[in-house]
Amino acid sequence: MLDPAVAIATSALMSLMLLALLGSLLRSGVPGVLEWFLANLLLVVALPLLLLRGSIPDIISVVFANVLVALSAVTYYAGCARFMRRPVYWLALSCAVVVVGLALVYLRYVVDSIPARVLITTMFTAAICILVAYSVSQRRRPGRSAYPYRVTAVLALIFGMCQAARGVYFMSLSDVSNPLMFASQGSVVLLAVAAAMTPMLSMAAMMMVHDALLADARDAANRDFLTGALSRKGFEAVADLRLKEVRKQGLELSLLVVDLDHFKSVNDTFGHAGGDAVLRDFVRMTQLQLRRGDVLGRMGGEEFAVLLPRTAPGDALHLAERLCVAAASRSVQTPSGMCRYSISGGIAGWLAGETFDHLNMRADRALYEAKQAGRNTVRVHQPTRAASIAPLKGCDRETVGI
Repeated sequence: MLDPAVAIATSALMSLMLLALLGSLLRSGVPGVLEWFLANLLLVVALPLLLLRGSIPDIISVVFANVLVALSAVTYYAGCARFMRRPVYWLALSCAVVVVGLALVYLRYVVDSIPARVLITTMFTAAICILVAYSVSQRRRPGRSAYPYRVTAVLALIFGMCQAARGVYFMSLSDVSNPLMFASQGSVVLLAVAAAMTPMLSMAAMMMVHDALLADARDAANRDFLTGALSRKGFEAVADLRLKEVRKQGLELSLLVVDLDHFKSVNDTFGHAGGDAVLRDFVRMTQLQLRRGDVLGRMGGEEFAVLLPRTAPGDALHLAERLCVAAASRSVQTPSGMCRYSISGGIAGWLAGETFDHLNMRADRALYEAKQAGRNTVRVHQPTRAASIAPLKGCDRETVGI
């Protein structure tokens, strides 16, 4: 039968190894890594103290060591909350740890009861495990794999149930407190599971960190470094996914292609630094106008595209008009002075069976018509020719046929 000391020592070694691995991730900047590192550090300190029970005062090996274990669990949960961009209620968590410490003092020096002490500590860690499972299962960021989050949540629930079972098991034993209780077969099995809790959950946390770093790397590769908009490659990848969705659900989708007017003159007059400032200003202004789910990409140079899911061409036209008017009324501070600019746009609504390339081609054709019409305008491309619409203030609009 497994010796309790072996289970605890194995867990301490695992925590020590994970301490080194998590330490290598501290420079990643991922929220939560520091807390997970500290959780394992606390466990590395606490477990040897538990092993020294009988050789050192109980205030250290029983009370202080178990408080460190409780603090380790709390710190691990805090890491999960920070990783998921959720608030960490440190005051409430700290008060809970203090209560556990006071209860341990009472149950050792006033009422010496091993089963009660085990019940207090196991129910506390079981509650923390439930909080961990809830935290990582909520509000997962878009584009992240569900696998590491589900693994973490399932492990936390399993460990929580094992901790609760261990507390109940100890309460079923003799009322006479005896350290030999820890050597019973049921106790050793549940202790082995409990000892593996933080190391196993730390491995799951590293899976989440790995997924986050991969997602950030993909996002950086698919994003234009100058403006922060998606790159052409990233935009087209998202567009393909959105088109698959609208095909399945039969939804509307529109594409707006935008070109900054006379941008070569902007560069010639205000320099490339001025041109860069104008591009960044346009992206900031456009992002403020977009809804959740709309996608902005830089297709190259001064040309941008906006993908508008669940949007008919008429509604896309209203957005384009707002952008057109907003751009014409803006003044951008550049190193060479204030710069004003305008934009032209072309819109196409998705047709059943149409690829993104075909949709983009029709939007480009509408943009070409807008430029031919004198710029600072918006045109909507339709599969059949339609009548023109009267221009609005600051921005013309017209429907363009094939």
